[in-house]
Amino acid sequence: MNSLLRRVPSYSIISNNSLRKLCSTDAPDFNMENPFEKDKQQCILCKQNIQVDYKNVRLLSQFQSPYTGRIYGKHITGLCAKQQDKLEKEIVKAQSAGLMATYLKEPVFLQDPELFDVEKPLRPHRF
Repeated sequence: MNSLLRRVPSYSIISNNSLRKLCSTDAPDFNMENPFEKDKQQCILCKQNIQVDYKNVRLLSQFQSPYTGRIYGKHITGLCAKQQDKLEKEIVKAQSAGLMATYLKEPVFLQDPELFDVEKPLRPHRF
């Protein structure tokens, strides 16, 4: 019975140098990047570093409805607020300069690839 009650030390004596070696090899690296962090969302114009200009009618026409001539909102295009404002100003400038139609999209640009899906906006709408 006495042998069972004998106290066993829960630690062992280690020198400071060997303790530092153990801690330095087993310690996790806290300077690494977060593996669960999502990539920062960027709009297509910022990601590709595209400068919007009123003379680039082919690019501007992709952000305009082919049937009504309305400019799509940023919840549909996926652009950031800065690029959306610049895009709207450049479309109005191109329309006032006569380079772009106001109400209809040019038939030449109807076959261009779509940059975004008009039917699936980022922000849902009520209808």
